[in-house]
Amino acid sequence: MSEDALIREFAGPNAPYYAKTFGVIQSRARLTWTLNLGAMLFGAFWAGARGLWPLFFLFVFIELSTLTPVVVALHGGGNPDLSARVQQIEENVAKRRLEAETALAAGNAAKAATSTKLADNLQTAADAARQEESADAAGTTERLVFGLVAFGLARLCLGFAANPVYERRYTVWRAHRGLPHGMPLHRIATVTVLIIAIYGTLFFNMTSSNVPDWLRAFPVAKTWYEGVKDWLDAGFVAVYAAGKGFFEGVRNLIRVFVDALEGVLVKTPWPVVALVICTAAWQLAGWRIAIFTAAALAYLGLFGFWELSMQTVALLGAASILCIAVGIPLGIWFARSRTAFHVAQPVLDFMQTMPAFVYLIPVIAFFGTGKPPGIIATLIFGMPPVIRLTTLGLRGVPDDVKEAARAYGATEWQVLSGVELPLALPSILTGINQTILMCLSMVVIASLIGAQGLGSVVLESLQYAAKGQGLLAGLAILLCAMVIDRIVQGSFRKRE
Repeated sequence: MSEDALIREFAGPNAPYYAKTFGVIQSRARLTWTLNLGAMLFGAFWAGARGLWPLFFLFVFIELSTLTPVVVALHGGGNPDLSARVQQIEENVAKRRLEAETALAAGNAAKAATSTKLADNLQTAADAARQEESADAAGTTERLVFGLVAFGLARLCLGFAANPVYERRYTVWRAHRGLPHGMPLHRIATVTVLIIAIYGTLFFNMTSSNVPDWLRAFPVAKTWYEGVKDWLDAGFVAVYAAGKGFFEGVRNLIRVFVDALEGVLVKTPWPVVALVICTAAWQLAGWRIAIFTAAALAYLGLFGFWELSMQTVALLGAASILCIAVGIPLGIWFARSRTAFHVAQPVLDFMQTMPAFVYLIPVIAFFGTGKPPGIIATLIFGMPPVIRLTTLGLRGVPDDVKEAARAYGATEWQVLSGVELPLALPSILTGINQTILMCLSMVVIASLIGAQGLGSVVLESLQYAAKGQGLLAGLAILLCAMVIDRIVQGSFRKRE
């Protein structure tokens, strides 16, 4: 079949234009830009009708993003979220003012001063939010112009990108004739229905005053929600009652471990702890890392974060040690058993994709609040990297190297300890480093359930809008993470 016949079969309507355009694109080594008027005028509809579904959904999103501010500006609408935020902040200001007056009347000057300071901080935030609301209301014309210009540029970009993308689809179609091609009526009908449903529903929702409730908000099955919620609550209670001894035993073991680490780091005089940490950094990673470590420790001490930092390091140390102690053996097992790895892979995916805050809910249900539950949540969140990278490193060891070791009479343990682990060590150390840093981030989040440490300072700063305090505490957490990361990475480089 000739090239022109193939293009006619592929393109369908307007085939002569595409035959000429594809010939121009294919005859030049570099990318050739040609303007497709149909794509520019019809936008996402053209992409969908031609079977370019990724391009269709991309430009639907872009066009909706550019047209939405236009519709809002034409109907004089502002941002309701800004007004709600201003109202909420001002209610909190009034509440803090009342607390200050009550405390002052009761003779508690310290509490009154604290409440007044918090109220002033919140008032500053309220003033900034109100200015933002005013600026948003005054920017109606700017949003209108910006939306129209952005919409026109998006259509122009589609017009220039259409022919190269369509020619690439034609090249692939020649090898795989089952790909969508042409402009069949059923696809045109499908795209038309989608366009009308998406654009029509959105603009009706934004412009009409008689929008039904089911369109503004998804119909909620409150009876189902209440039933499932009560069932889950009862399930947590039943599981805890059945395994109360086990949960309390795990909690107590972790508490003993954490208290031992915290006793060493917090109860030991600070010069001894600082000297040991700096010496370890010097021996493991070199004198540059030792100087950086000393500067970081000086910051923690001078700004009053020493004890909180040592509590954070104790929590981090306990969580990291447990992650490594459990994760590396699991990684070795998964490297040797593909069946076990395939079974565990969905679990690891779940552990890594579940939001960190969600881990706190079952942990509270089974282990209560405090430091041990925080470490348990950190274990779940931080263990997958060391397991995955240990498995990856061991699987990357060449089979001929292992066979050579066995040919010289090495046992399986000797192959593992003398060949596989040393060759997989870079990947394993990378997994350890990632696990340590993930544990640090989770230890900070675990302050929500009473894990203490520097995370409690950040949490307090967020609650009371204490910007300076929060920034200083965040910098302290950053320095802790950097010191640990530099020591681990430096020890790896020194070993190499």
